[in-house]
Amino acid sequence: MKVRFVYIYAILILSYCSSNAQSKKQEDSNNFDNYAHMQAISTYDELAKQGFSQEEICKNLGNANYLNARYEEAAIWYGKLFELQETTIAPDYLYRFAQSLKSIENYEESDIWMKKFEAIKGSDVRALKFSDNPEYLDDIRKMPVRYTVKNLSSVNSDRSDFAPSFYLNDLVFSTDRDMQHINKKNSKPYLNLYLASFLENGEYGNVSSFSTELNIKTNESSSVFAKDGNTVYFTRNNSNKGNFNRDKKGVSRLKIYSARSKGGVWTDITELPFNNKTYSVAHPTLNANETKLFFSSDMPGTIGSSDIYYVDINPDGTFGEPQNLGPKINTEGKETFPFIAESGILYFSSDGHLGLGGLDLFSVDLENDGIVTNMGRPLNSKDDDFSLIIDETGQNGFFASNRYGGIGGDDIYRFENTTDCLITVEGIAIDKDDASTLAETLIMAYDKNQTKLAEVKTQSDGSFLLTLPCQEEQFRLVGTLNDYVDATLYLSPSETNIGGVRLEIEQKEKVANLGSDLTKVLKLEPIYFDLNSSYVRTDSYAELDKVVDYMRKRPDIKIAVGSHTDSREGDDYNLWLSARRAKRTVEYITSKGIEKSRISGKGYGETQLINKCSNGVRCSNKAHQLNRRSEFIVIQK
Repeated sequence: MKVRFVYIYAILILSYCSSNAQSKKQEDSNNFDNYAHMQAISTYDELAKQGFSQEEICKNLGNANYLNARYEEAAIWYGKLFELQETTIAPDYLYRFAQSLKSIENYEESDIWMKKFEAIKGSDVRALKFSDNPEYLDDIRKMPVRYTVKNLSSVNSDRSDFAPSFYLNDLVFSTDRDMQHINKKNSKPYLNLYLASFLENGEYGNVSSFSTELNIKTNESSSVFAKDGNTVYFTRNNSNKGNFNRDKKGVSRLKIYSARSKGGVWTDITELPFNNKTYSVAHPTLNANETKLFFSSDMPGTIGSSDIYYVDINPDGTFGEPQNLGPKINTEGKETFPFIAESGILYFSSDGHLGLGGLDLFSVDLENDGIVTNMGRPLNSKDDDFSLIIDETGQNGFFASNRYGGIGGDDIYRFENTTDCLITVEGIAIDKDDASTLAETLIMAYDKNQTKLAEVKTQSDGSFLLTLPCQEEQFRLVGTLNDYVDATLYLSPSETNIGGVRLEIEQKEKVANLGSDLTKVLKLEPIYFDLNSSYVRTDSYAELDKVVDYMRKRPDIKIAVGSHTDSREGDDYNLWLSARRAKRTVEYITSKGIEKSRISGKGYGETQLINKCSNGVRCSNKAHQLNRRSEFIVIQK
């Protein structure tokens, strides 16, 4: 379970289920849809015992997993929900199902469900964006790669670490690593603000709790500091005297607080006036001249699950009224974790704008065109990418993600603009067996942390040109095509222009696993022998050449030749004859250049007949012929 969802997103997300139910069971279901993801996720059996219908169980488990960023499980339960029925299910379940499928990279099926969502809710901003740009995935994939991404391993823990913010030269972030302070209500550690110091070597480390005044028995996260370092705005649960203050549903809403530093001590901890116990406000950020405070909220007037708002900070320190940024930025989904750069560009996370899955990072120039732009790979992934901050240069910064290869539930990543240093990889994708070129093959580049750096599809002649940020260490290319096994090739970063790359991809039907018989894999005609003869027949040369060619293209495999006879001679003679046949078969293959160490042979006589034609059984010559054969068993890959 992702901690940030349990504590941060949970109460920014509105229920998509009907709120008109009157029965106690229905009321419980609605409460579950809203808030059960704040607790441990129940099982099917537990919910069934509580009297929930199968439809309610699928909704509840789908929502609980979706809201906790467990998209694979969410997709399973939403899929079961739509197997029960489709026409009467609220359309937002269609959207969540499509998003869940996208987050497990099942993009084709995701688009199918998005089209169904569009057909029902054509006026929804999310549907309109999909309708206007159905090829959005290709557009994102074609975006130039501008950044390198590196896990901030010196700071991250095996718990969740996210929401970094600049504090003078250091970083302050939110984490639940403090196992000494546990929330008794849900047995989970509190979120606290921690500090990572900027070190002389340019890295961050010496991680410690930020402030005993700010970290209390509630959850603190999402901070922003004034440039002088003396004022902080941060997110905290609604609290009273250091403890959770909950509403009638038992939910402690999120609020923004401010505090001031006096002599190194944080004092004057004050709740901002636009907070409210009936809704949440969270994730504050300041514009460059500190005259506006931006934040996320689900207050009345919100378009979606959570929207981005701002308030004016008046010269006397008072605040104006919250202003919604409107439908160009906010959708019926989630818009959250805003950050305003020195340039005035707003960065935020959203699952409502077109992206790669989960939460994606977006940017928009508020003062000019107002066009929302997906930030592309490698900042975005199929998982959740959020809480981005960028330095004064507008080139480098930090964000959080729960992508594969991290240390904990959520990790903080450092990114740097590398448009001045790019690697170009030029090559071709070919069929491993017949060397034919393969068009429409998806070529992807990954770094050592499994972060996808770039991708492109091959042209009609199988060629590709891939551009990615310079790498300090070995990286890999992966080629993917329907009916073929993914091919991987490792490349050295020693050059910035790498040409002549051949990515050989093997057809699935030609994959030989340990114990496989190449006769079947390669669909060979049988390697037959004449009666009482150990010499390879000339009509078998072409078939044996296919084995040779297969072995040449796969230098790691080793083969054991097994030769067999029929039952029409004595047992000892047949063992001797089959051994001679195996020897002749091996000699033919090694004569074609295959190393002797890669192939061995053995005769089995009549001990492994493939039909009933054993001693004393009358069979036709054709039936006996089936047993006079050779096999080619893979014994090493």
